[in-house]
Amino acid sequence: MAVLQQWHGVGKRKTAIARVYLRLGQGGILVNDQRVEEYFTRPTSLMVMQEPLKLTQHEGTFDILVNVKGGGKSGQAGAIRLGISRALEKFDPKLRLTLKRAGFLTRDSRIVERKKYGRPGARKRFQFSKR
Repeated sequence: MAVLQQWHGVGKRKTAIARVYLRLGQGGILVNDQRVEEYFTRPTSLMVMQEPLKLTQHEGTFDILVNVKGGGKSGQAGAIRLGISRALEKFDPKLRLTLKRAGFLTRDSRIVERKKYGRPGARKRFQFSKR
């Protein structure tokens, strides 16, 4: 019985979490059991997600399975990019320097600041009236 060779990476961005699995194949990408073109309708999300593959010239080399939850489409695309980058690094550790220089292995830690009590938002104040 042949063992399926697969590389795994987890990516996070804002409140989105993506689990990415790379398998050698034809270049098909499934996100939550949907074709990537159906899941991400905006071309920028598709572009962001596929940047690590283009940078390392591995487009069409892997079949990619993604489970992503939380956040919006933009955050999910960023999470998938980090997941793909981490999985590519496991596939070939020599790619680490290339991915690191492009900033694809860095977790973007910016998240929405919480709303404070007695305020309309995280930092906004109610309108001040002198009289």
